[in-house]
Amino acid sequence: MRLRHSLAAACGALALTAVLATPAHAATGDFGYKVVGQNGAPILVTLHDPESGECITLPEVADPNSSEPAFAPHNDTDAWALVFTGPECTGDEWRLRPHGRPASDRLKLRSVVFLPGD
Repeated sequence: MRLRHSLAAACGALALTAVLATPAHAATGDFGYKVVGQNGAPILVTLHDPESGECITLPEVADPNSSEPAFAPHNDTDAWALVFTGPECTGDEWRLRPHGRPASDRLKLRSVVFLPGD
């Protein structure tokens, strides 16, 4: 009986290790957002097939002391996106559905993470 439980525990641990060791997958599709350009006009920026499960600080707006936040995100990927008001996925957060509509210009962000699929 102990051998059977030990074997089941070992198999379970091996399966868990394989799942945790699986590399991150990209969210398929585009994630767009706007930033204020040097001339004051909005510029559309697009992330194509961004990595899932990793925080992405938007390089154009990474420093809160020297830039306005990005705005009007549009999640046209196949993954849920969490957008954050601060860099490095800090601050307030909002969840954007896969292949959703563009968000309002009032939604500000500095970082995003795409949630890995099931």
